[in-house]
Amino acid sequence: MAQIFHPSTNTISRISIFGGLLGVVILIGLLLGIQRSAWNTGRDVVVTQPIQFSHKHHVGDDGIDCRYCHTTVETSAFAGVPPTKTCMNCHSQLYADSPYLEPVRESFRSGQPLIWNRVHRVADYVYFNHSIHVNKGIGCESCHGRVDQMPLVRRVASLQMEWCINCHRNPIPNLRPQSEIFTMGWQPPANQQEEGEKLAREYHIRPPMAITSCSTCHR
Repeated sequence: MAQIFHPSTNTISRISIFGGLLGVVILIGLLLGIQRSAWNTGRDVVVTQPIQFSHKHHVGDDGIDCRYCHTTVETSAFAGVPPTKTCMNCHSQLYADSPYLEPVRESFRSGQPLIWNRVHRVADYVYFNHSIHVNKGIGCESCHGRVDQMPLVRRVASLQMEWCINCHRNPIPNLRPQSEIFTMGWQPPANQQEEGEKLAREYHIRPPMAITSCSTCHR
């Protein structure tokens, strides 16, 4: 009986099968890479604001505490955006005639708030509470990065579920004493594991199984 298929068919078949599988793996890797990329998450992307407010100047140079502007961070789910009056507490005297700050003065005169653009945003179906994290020993820097070194604020973390879950599974390395919550550049002690475990008991942090349950963040 005459041979139906050319001898090279077996080789072509093997190449096609393994090539197809390799292509699927590459495609999955590419999709995962895009999903984690700055293009998708907004990480390291500077967001344009009505006034290009410098945290480096106000926090790093002038030493203004986070809570001076974000007044509800210890008591509310939302950290709070300062009203124009908070800006004018200083700028009615400092740089009072600067053309750069005219939008601030106009906002104060008219009573119309400045519309700031969100830099850190989680999905609408995610529940996040600032006060819980602050009162459980998580510093601002752990999520927001070194804002005291940012002339313009950018997101340093992906804020994706994977990133949050990694901390919820093992919060010990990130736990701080309450006196260090708002400290920028805090360095954990050499015995952070031991100190973190003590703080976890002090703060009554629930076990990982509880704080990684779906209902913790999706309510």
